[in-house]
Amino acid sequence: MSDIKIKLAAGTNVGLVRTNNEDNFVASRDLTASDWTIPQVDEQIDLGEYGALLVVADGMGGANAGEVASAIAIETIQTKFVPENLEDAVQSDETILQFMVDAVKSADINILNRSKEDETTMGMGTTIVMAWILGNKAYICWCGDSRCYVFNENLGLTRLSKDHSYVQELVDRGELSPENAHNHPYSNVITRCLGDLQNRAVPDTHIHYLKDGDIFMLCSDGLCGLCVDEEIINVIHDHKDNINECKNELISAALNAGGHDNVTVVMGAVQIEASEGEEESVEEELVSELDETIRPKIRHSHKVRNTLLLLVLLLVIVGVCIYFFNPPLYEQISKFINGLFSPEKS
Repeated sequence: MSDIKIKLAAGTNVGLVRTNNEDNFVASRDLTASDWTIPQVDEQIDLGEYGALLVVADGMGGANAGEVASAIAIETIQTKFVPENLEDAVQSDETILQFMVDAVKSADINILNRSKEDETTMGMGTTIVMAWILGNKAYICWCGDSRCYVFNENLGLTRLSKDHSYVQELVDRGELSPENAHNHPYSNVITRCLGDLQNRAVPDTHIHYLKDGDIFMLCSDGLCGLCVDEEIINVIHDHKDNINECKNELISAALNAGGHDNVTVVMGAVQIEASEGEEESVEEELVSELDETIRPKIRHSHKVRNTLLLLVLLLVIVGVCIYFFNPPLYEQISKFINGLFSPEKS
């Protein structure tokens, strides 16, 4: 059984233009103990029975209480993710994902009910993105355009969520290139959220298999709307050994890029210490997302390549030894080989 450890970091900034912060976030490094404190230093702990949870919510509505919507979403998630609810939730991948979806839908209902009770909050809404790091997997659930990324030194940066936005729909239809999506004038138009009076929240989910060195980064579009993926990669790579410092640098990067929105970052760094005999299973996980039909070919080609390399190495070593310790024999072998490849005389 692998020993999995985790470090968390989280922070938010109002930005350089806005006067109020409509973002909200929460993180639990140990759901088993209902530990919702955010460490201020790079403190690593063992991943508990019920895992760790990272959440970001980006409120919308401006004067109509976007910060209230995001706060309700966060409070609802905290209420749902308590130990007495988790025993049944963690039975399988399906029950885990359904639990997350149900929690988001409950937050949606709570926001709508608050809007009905208080007309000053009418029209408020929020995005949400969650990463539940549990066992050897991370379960991602989101609604809106707040994002979840994972960075790994060996694999680079991967986006685990897909924006619910007008621009993303253009990309999906082939009407807009991903390169031009970042600066599109309608990049802030989202197609799903919590609190929409016309449409109930419809979250999406994804499962990611953990790898040693994975660093999860959840953020509001105050970061990913201003910094392209290459900038995010550079910051995480340069500060991967201290995620508290990394979180601060990511927020600073958004501010340096204009800071015209609230920016929130929640991070979780995973370390996996494999037990003896697990090396082969780790290799299996690394290729788990490859097509089943090509996996045997990959393994076979690796064996053939390694065998050939070993054979060539042995021949080189034998040749060198003969050259230095038995020059006459080396000369005879050379003549014999040359004779094999020389064209026959007529």
